[in-house]
Amino acid sequence: MARLENLQADDIQVYGWAVTHGTLVAEEAALGLGLPPARVDRAVELLAAVPLIQPVGPAGRSTDAGLPGAWKPLDPQPAGAEVAAAESRLRRRLSGIFSIWDTVETLSALYGDSAQDHARTVPLELVESLDDVVGMLEEASNACRLEVMTSQPGGGRPAAELEQSIVRDLAMIERGIQMRTLYQHTARHHAPTQVYVERATAAGAQVRTLAELFGRMIAFDRRLVFLPHTQAKGGAAVIRDPSTVAFLCTAFDRSWQSGTPYSPALPDGEVREDIKLAILAMLSEGMRDETIARRLGVSLRTCRKYIADLFELLGAESRFQAGYLTRAKNLLDHKAGL
Repeated sequence: MARLENLQADDIQVYGWAVTHGTLVAEEAALGLGLPPARVDRAVELLAAVPLIQPVGPAGRSTDAGLPGAWKPLDPQPAGAEVAAAESRLRRRLSGIFSIWDTVETLSALYGDSAQDHARTVPLELVESLDDVVGMLEEASNACRLEVMTSQPGGGRPAAELEQSIVRDLAMIERGIQMRTLYQHTARHHAPTQVYVERATAAGAQVRTLAELFGRMIAFDRRLVFLPHTQAKGGAAVIRDPSTVAFLCTAFDRSWQSGTPYSPALPDGEVREDIKLAILAMLSEGMRDETIARRLGVSLRTCRKYIADLFELLGAESRFQAGYLTRAKNLLDHKAGL
């Protein structure tokens, strides 16, 4: 069955002809409108089916008026009643859809609030994606209000990482956030780290170094701590448990008290002695060169040079002798000069 939406521009022209002339004869309309007779016949068929026209007499036969196949136009309002009914049905459906969307939005808000509350209270969250960790660090930095404590073992950090960090760190310092960072002594000789420290300390950050650090961590406001993921490279363990966070922050505070304020590349005697004593302690524990190098944040080659220098100073020819002489001279107990 034809509907109003089936009508095209030519069909409407034919209906307009019928309205203008009072009656519609296909042959006359085709001639007057300049349309193919077959197209007008098709229009008559559609208009009659809607219906927008009806035959003056029996369709296709002469009437009393002598009009072959004449049609008269009808008021389109009754035909439009179907459209109004369809519109009414559509409006009811739309109303139902809007109601469903309102329900979905309400449920989503409840879920979102719950998810955020859950995230804030989860004591330990393992995040494997580096992008997710970076996003969480940005969020934690923006939410930070009091202080940030960072422990960065392993010598100098990559230049790209430092450049990314300085932007975030300077923004926090400008907001009045206290920032303390621990590096290992070996980071003093790393040019990109020197540039980072110079910019950060000029803005108000504090940086100290130790021969060896307890591990890598970033703590925000003593409420949130990021630790490295042990299995996923670039991932993190995000800790919110108050007792664990307090323990880690206390470990940082103790290391900070033992640290030496950062000064650029030129090594001072205290720093060099700290490194030597750390190596002696690890040698006494029987650690391998590779392990000592990793814990000091230096290359294996540099580590072995330190060890060779110590052997020479002690007059030792082996690890066993070095350990014996270290204990005999009480170097680790009294930190006697080397």
